[in-house]
Amino acid sequence: MDLSISLILLQDGVVNAAIYALLALAMVLLFTVTRVIFVPIGEFVSFGALTLAALEAGHMPGTAWLLVLFGLAAAVATLWAERRNLTTRIWLKTLGETIVLPAAIVGLVLLLAPLKPPQAVQVALALLMTAPLGLYMYATVYRPIAEASVLVLLIVSVALHIALVGLGLVFFGAEGSRTTALSEASLALGDLVVSGQALSVLAVTAALIAGLYLFFERTLIGKALQATAVNRLGARLVGISPAFSGRFAFGLAALIGTLGGILISPLTTVYYDTGFIIGLKGFVAAIIGGLVSYPIAAAAAILVGVIESFASFFASELKEVIVFMIIVPILLIRSRGALVLEDEE
Repeated sequence: MDLSISLILLQDGVVNAAIYALLALAMVLLFTVTRVIFVPIGEFVSFGALTLAALEAGHMPGTAWLLVLFGLAAAVATLWAERRNLTTRIWLKTLGETIVLPAAIVGLVLLLAPLKPPQAVQVALALLMTAPLGLYMYATVYRPIAEASVLVLLIVSVALHIALVGLGLVFFGAEGSRTTALSEASLALGDLVVSGQALSVLAVTAALIAGLYLFFERTLIGKALQATAVNRLGARLVGISPAFSGRFAFGLAALIGTLGGILISPLTTVYYDTGFIIGLKGFVAAIIGGLVSYPIAAAAAILVGVIESFASFFASELKEVIVFMIIVPILLIRSRGALVLEDEE
């Protein structure tokens, strides 16, 4: 290995780390607000990438039918949850969000997809089709068990992941796809040439992290999410709806996951189940951050990406093992400082 190879590996590691950082931030957000370890975050990566690939080919993405399916399920779940105090306003609001909105999105995609619009429009359509799935998953799966234990929520997340992988195979097929790069430009830094796609990934990630910081620090909704994360009961007592916080957190996490898939799709071929491994690497970063710290999770993502990149050079067949082994010393260190509670007899 020489300096030029080291710089290339470092570049690849940092670019991958940007994607892992986005997923880690999404997982930390969901866990702090809803106590859900969202295993299916990787499916949003796959769905976002495959949706954009279908739009580039001028085809109707399978995500459209997933959107309609989950919208119908969310409508039934929401109306059942509100059955004791159903009003005309609740009926109209629920049907508008879960039936009319998916139908409008599908109609828009049916109109625009065959025309192969500009890439920016295709990216917007991919986000528009995939991100609302997070809202509908919360209403259908997680809201009815919002007060369950973390273990139950984790088991449900694993079951949902398995179901989404199966649905991904049905609606997208087993063939992988790769999309066009967001930018064809390049930047020469001595012997290192940084591709336009790598620059796009880093720029979008930095902008999104800055936007999330401003959102949480400067907006009322952001402060409401922080309050829910700190103390759910206290947030409820001051008028912050846990259901609203959960819906917003799931929608935001789904948007971040979808964006991660769109960013990574020009760099690697994405299959219906590719997102699971990518999501797990984001989970490793989130675990290092204790599932509560955004800065530590983002910094840990850089560590994960760089270690993965160099491991692929020295021991490519063991790179996944090496990455996931990072968790072991972190958990050992954390467990030594944890309080041991005796069971009450």
